[in-house]
Amino acid sequence: MSDATRSYRLMSLNNAWANATFYRRLAGVGPVELSLKRPGFFPSLKKTLNHILQVDRYYVDALTGGGKGQALRDLPDLADVPSLAAAQAEVDMALTTFCHQMTPETLDETRVTLRDCGPVEEKVEALLLHVFQHQIHHRGQAHVQLQTTGVLPPQLDEFYLDYDRALSARDYFA
Repeated sequence: MSDATRSYRLMSLNNAWANATFYRRLAGVGPVELSLKRPGFFPSLKKTLNHILQVDRYYVDALTGGGKGQALRDLPDLADVPSLAAAQAEVDMALTTFCHQMTPETLDETRVTLRDCGPVEEKVEALLLHVFQHQIHHRGQAHVQLQTTGVLPPQLDEFYLDYDRALSARDYFA
């Protein structure tokens, strides 16, 4: 594993693990509970999780040259945990695959992001860092929202260190 890309590969695995862990805990939350007003930037778990999914799809599309761009904004919100979990796992797999296939040179390449003002070029490295930061930011909000349902949120910071690594995180390491 190249030193230049290793951290991004690990971040993609952490992201996939954290989302899978979060959705396993969310499994018992029904569509009504998912849609109830909660504290946070987005007013419900449903809105928060759909926002994370939409943004991930947008940036993974840009990173992989999918060409869908702003059209991804028009996809309907998913209304239940199984649908959200499956869609998030799919985009997490695409991001992980991208990170595992990239070379050190890929980090310096640019990709076009389609914005309201038109096409904007961004470096792959910056896009990846943004995607991971965006995930952590909004997954933290969803974490608090889940707690307001009465479901204890999962521990999500036991991934990188050998000491006290979550058993489920070990499955993401070779």
